[in-house]
Amino acid sequence: MEEVRLNKYLAQCGVCSRRDADRLISAGKVTVGGRIADMGMKVTAADEITVNGKRLHGREETVVLAYYKPVGVTCTEKDKYAERIVTKEIGYPVRVTYAGRLDKDSEGLLLLSNDGDLIQRMMKGSSGHEKEYLVKTKQEITEQFLERMTEGVYLHELKRRTRPCRVQAKGKYTFSIILTEGMNRQIRRMCKELSFDVVSLKRIRVMNITLGGLKPGEYRILEGNEKAQLYRAAETEEAGR
Repeated sequence: MEEVRLNKYLAQCGVCSRRDADRLISAGKVTVGGRIADMGMKVTAADEITVNGKRLHGREETVVLAYYKPVGVTCTEKDKYAERIVTKEIGYPVRVTYAGRLDKDSEGLLLLSNDGDLIQRMMKGSSGHEKEYLVKTKQEITEQFLERMTEGVYLHELKRRTRPCRVQAKGKYTFSIILTEGMNRQIRRMCKELSFDVVSLKRIRVMNITLGGLKPGEYRILEGNEKAQLYRAAETEEAGR
């Protein structure tokens, strides 16, 4: 039976990321065979493992979903004030969480998984994972606007400058933008700094995964080469930094 490091096993079970698993182990909140676990120890699916007193029932099959989040759905797992939350909208039978939120007023591709380790790697700000968006503005797109967006915009509200990015006009009022970072409401903030108002914002790609033919509210399960390529990209891009 395959042995894996305990922190990786907890991540594969969807409990948390490896980093958070290390914190749980250090705090003495994980037991293996009735004894408090040690950092770095290896386990198998046959071991009796508990986290915060609750027994794990082995690794679930890793699942990754590509979901078209509609406007009006909130990226949260629990919020009594949110009318529609993403996990309830999907209603998937296995607990999944998302990597890289979209605000309530935005739509498009959202990746969700029960693999906490994958989620952690995808959300790591220094990893440089590409995310592509289509944006419509109230004002006409100008060359000056495209140049300033491409160079990076200083956000006074956050007191930091965005990374240089790729921006291309797609129409009189529409442009595409590829980001490698994920500040909160970043594109809307960038546009606001340049006196542009965002009318609509849609994420169409995350790394190698695209919306494809999905319609708002639909999801598909990633399989085969598409899923394998996502895992390889997440590992490679993080390792290279």
